[in-house]
Amino acid sequence: MFTALCLCVCAAGLLGEDLLQRGYRRDRPVLAHVAAHPGAATRHVARAVGASERVVSRNLDRLTDDGLLVLVTDGATTALRSYRLAS
Repeated sequence: MFTALCLCVCAAGLLGEDLLQRGYRRDRPVLAHVAAHPGAATRHVARAVGASERVVSRNLDRLTDDGLLVLVTDGATTALRSYRLAS
């Protein structure tokens, strides 16, 4: 019984790690575009990577939350926010 529980917990951990890595794989083109084009807005990144603005917005939020990107607002509206690599 204990062994089965351990196996379930380990499997859940591995699945969670795989999901996390899969999310970062989708973030890579977004991160690469912002690195090459500092100050890129969500709309421009979406066009460049061939994804919807909604998906790219989630990618940008995740990368910003993780400290890889910095949001540059300069008082701009939400649609005009831009991003750059964190220092």
